[in-house]
Parts: sequence; structure tokens; C-alpha cells
Amino acid sequence: MAREYGNWEEFKCNYKLSDRWQFFDGEKTSFNIAHECLDRHPKDKTAVNIIHANGQYESFTFGQLSRQSSQFAYAMTKLGIGQGDRVILMMNPSLEFYTSFYGILRMGAAAVSCSPLFGPEAIEFRINKSNAKVAIVDDEAKDLVKPGAVDRVISSGELMGLIEGEKEHYAPHTTMDSLAFMQFSSGTTGEPKAVNYSHRSVGIVAFRMKYVVGIRPDDIYLCPSSPAWGHGLWYGVTGPLVFGNTTTTYSGKFSADALVDGIEKFEITNIYATPLIYRRIMESGRLDNAKLKLRRLTYTGGALDMDIISYFKEKTGLIIHANFGSTETGGFLSDYAFDDWVAKPGSLGKPLPPVTVGILDDEGKELPPDKVGNIAVKFKKDADWFKMGDSGYADKDGYYWYKSRTDDVIISAGYTIGPIEVENVLLKHPAVKDAAIVGSPDKDRGETVKAFIVTDRDKSEHETLEEDIKIFVKTRLSKHEYPRLIEFVDSLPSTLDGKIKRKELKLREYERAKMNKNGDNHV
Repeated sequence: MAREYGNWEEFKCNYKLSDRWQFFDGEKTSFNIAHECLDRHPKDKTAVNIIHANGQYESFTFGQLSRQSSQFAYAMTKLGIGQGDRVILMMNPSLEFYTSFYGILRMGAAAVSCSPLFGPEAIEFRINKSNAKVAIVDDEAKDLVKPGAVDRVISSGELMGLIEGEKEHYAPHTTMDSLAFMQFSSGTTGEPKAVNYSHRSVGIVAFRMKYVVGIRPDDIYLCPSSPAWGHGLWYGVTGPLVFGNTTTTYSGKFSADALVDGIEKFEITNIYATPLIYRRIMESGRLDNAKLKLRRLTYTGGALDMDIISYFKEKTGLIIHANFGSTETGGFLSDYAFDDWVAKPGSLGKPLPPVTVGILDDEGKELPPDKVGNIAVKFKKDADWFKMGDSGYADKDGYYWYKSRTDDVIISAGYTIGPIEVENVLLKHPAVKDAAIVGSPDKDRGETVKAFIVTDRDKSEHETLEEDIKIFVKTRLSKHEYPRLIEFVDSLPSTLDGKIKRKELKLREYERAKMNKNGDNHV
């Protein structure tokens, strides 16, 4: 019998990790994500909606995906793919993607999800690290896979022909510990690292869908993140389907107009997205006249500006709730979907039971409330701390607050400056479309604050605009935090989920300084 928790206090005091398995049919020696997400739900119910960038829409049922993923499994078996084999999956959301993804998991192979935006080197790296045997890719990406890198490359255009006529029921033979898929971290501190997930990993996803995202039986759900990274894969492709909910995704070049149209079209009630998505919706102004049926909003993947939180509260009456974590740890700081939960907008919430979270100094000692340090987590009491590479603090009520990436912090003339606060002010300037702040080496200050800015203003205006931006930040933030250096750029380097690669920009600054020291005056 399923155990229900009526409020936050009851949940906090009584939740056990074993409770997560109440959401599934399988058990330790017989467990498969494809079965849990597809086979046990009404065949004629819509499983997936896709909002396409060109304004088109698609929908697929649980029965359709269950049937076609089985046909896929049989077709792959004929090609010599078996349990434990790795399969590169490099596709935008489509019928072919869902057929392939769930077919790979159904047969016990492992999906290696990659972005269709990857170039040949990024693809080759993941093929080599995963030891993949087959690559399934969008038609336009077929030539990006180096000849001989895998045994077979299958394009989306030929996939349905390949599975046609195969049997329509493939019974899984996996366990909770069978490998399900490999995901590569963003590599902000080195080359991307492979993180392996077994079929049991969907247990913690179901837990978060229920108690953090707050999925309800009648929700029409949206997660617009790409399935090439963890948020889109876990909380877009698999999590909602565990509960038999219709999940909605976005495919193609991002357009806030197309997304809001889709939110209206499919009568979305529950959204889980990144700060960048919420910002783009705000900037579009579309919520002024949109006909919405939203009841819950959640975010992950970085800090959320209070201006965005206030905007959505004004337009929808809803607070955007937090879920904070990483590829390696999953989410572990959250707001919770209980009526008695008191949210502090802008905070990261509180730890998931029974996780321990601490704020550590550079020597690894825990800091008291309101002291900024390294955010660290451990999932067992006797385990070592895992440092997230993020700085933050806990307040006296036990809520955690984000400051910045620890490697993004700028030390200028003795001041410690976090880039996000400065960027948030910059983004309020009418001429600033996007911005990144890094520390640039300075012989007097150690580092000085530099802004990389994307604007639509003509180059002839840049000199005047530069001074205007400096005054704008100086008068709104502080005299030691404004950007003394400004460089206008066409775009900013970013990860798949929209996080700015400040480390890349900072490295560029230090390389420039090194060249100047050697007599090269190129800037």
C-alpha cells in the first residue's frame, strides 16, 4: 500500500529511502525503466507532446511508444546489440528519439545521450569513452560520426523502416543494477566525465517528481530541457512517465513565443525548467495576454534572479520553487510540494531527507549560519563531504542560499565579488541582451571586474554605451563591483543547459595578459 505524507513535518521526520519503490511494479531482480514508464499505463493515453520551434506539434501515446520500443529492441538484437552494449543517441526530441531511448533501455543496452549540436570531436570523445557500438543520430548529423568509429550509424530517417515488421512485445530482462545510460558532465574543471546510471536510478527521480516537482495525476507537464543533459533526460523523458502523466518537451532552436504557444495549446499545469527559460519567457512579454492553467513552477540549473521570481509571481500568482544539485549528485536542496511548506523565494530550500548538507571553509570545517563557504553534501552520515564547487550559505532557519561557482569568484583589491549579482544588474540595462562577468588579471588589484556583453546596439554607440553601463551598475550595486573593463561580443560560450562558461572567458583573459607581458599588445 502506498504511503502518503500529509505535510512537510510528517515527511521530514518519517520518510525512508525504501518508500520510493512504492511507485513501481518491479523489484530488485526484475526491474526495467521502459516497463515502468510505458507498459503499465493506459495504451491510448498521450505519453508525450512535442512543441516544435516551427510551430508544429506532435503527440504519442503510451501504447505507441511501448510497441515501437519493443520493435526497436528486436531490430537491434538482429544487429548484434545485446545487454550492456552502449548506444550513442544524438537526436532532438522526436518519435524516433523516444522509440530509440526506450528501446535501448528495454533490451538492457545503455543509452549514451549526446547533443545534436555537438561537433565531430565531442562525438568522437564520447564514442571512445563509452565504447559505443552503434550511433543513432538525426539525419543532418550522420556525417559528423567519424567513419569506423562505431559498427553502425543509423539515421532518424531510416529508423522506422529498420524496425518495421518486428514483433510488438519485447519482455525486458534487466535488474535494478543493470546499466541504463551514461551521461557526461559538462567538464567545467577538465574534460567531460562519464557518470553511469543503473535502472534503479529512476527511484530517486520518482521521489523528486512526487515531493519536489509536485506531480499530480491530472497534471499536463512540461520540461523544455534537452534530453542531452540530466535535467531533460531524467525530469523530461522518464520522471513524469513513471506516474503515467503526459510529458511535454521542446524541439529545435529556442523561441519563447513558440514555447508559450505550446504551453497554451497543451494546457500545461506544471513546469520544471532552467533559469534561462524563465528569463526568456519574461523578456518575451507573452505572459501579459497568455491563457494559462499553470499551478506549479520549479527551476534547476543555476541561480534564479529575484526579478524573474517577482515577474512570474505577478503574472501567474505562483512562486518558482527550487531544486539544486548536479550531474554527479542529483538534486539535494529543494522546496517541497506540501501545503505547509514555507518557501523563501530565491533560496535553494532545505536538504532532502536523509541527506546532510553543510557549508565548509577552505579547511573543510563547517561554518555557522550566514557565513559564506563551500556547499558540500554527503548522503551517508559516515561518508566524506562532496564539495559542489559552489559557494553559498545557510540562514538561521536552515534554508540555503547560492552565491556563485567557487572558481568564478573574483578577488579585487581585497573585495570578494560574485559574478551573478553583477550580471543580474547588467541584464536590467535596456541595451544588454546577455552578459558574463569574470576576473581579469590586474597588477594593482589582483583581478579587476570585466564584463562580456551582448547588445543589439550599433558599434558606433559602443563607446558611449560602455560608460553608461559602468555608471548604471556603479549606482545600483557598489563602486567596487562595477565592471571597469567591458568587451562587446556577438555571443557568450555556454553549456547545453544555458550556463555561461565563465571559466572559458576567464582563461581567455589570463592568456591575453600573458601575451601582453611577452610584448604582444594584441587585445
